[in-house]
Amino acid sequence: MEFIEGVRVKELKVIPDQRGRLMEMLRTDDDIFMGFGQVYLTTTLPGVVKAWHLHKLQTDHVVCVAGMIRLGLYDDRKDSPTFGLANEFYMGIHRPILVQIPPFVYHGWKCVSSEEALIVNTVTQPYNYAEPDEYRLDAHENHLPWDWSQVDG
Repeated sequence: MEFIEGVRVKELKVIPDQRGRLMEMLRTDDDIFMGFGQVYLTTTLPGVVKAWHLHKLQTDHVVCVAGMIRLGLYDDRKDSPTFGLANEFYMGIHRPILVQIPPFVYHGWKCVSSEEALIVNTVTQPYNYAEPDEYRLDAHENHLPWDWSQVDG
């Protein structure tokens, strides 16, 4: 798959033992580490879509630690070499990856598992309550070429 300009994926290291497991997500010595603003956890219930939004300042580092999500990205940057490109990632308990999402790239996800999805996001800027770096579109009615409906085969 061709990635949107600035999008990077890190395969996550899971270390199991007789007590459980440990999964490293983002380290300061990773080549994709860009700085630290804050870490937060968000959840999404089965079948729910949380989309679309972008940031102008921050870079996101999204990891789904429980359940599964279908992460969608869309490059709407007219000056980007990948303008108009969409990326899709199925990620979570069965595919432990981190997806780095640069500023000005629309993103959102749908919980595709039968249980609640837990998403950890490490962002490069702390949330600014007075002036949020959050720009939204409706999840379904917008100009993006994306369909969140389930496709059965």
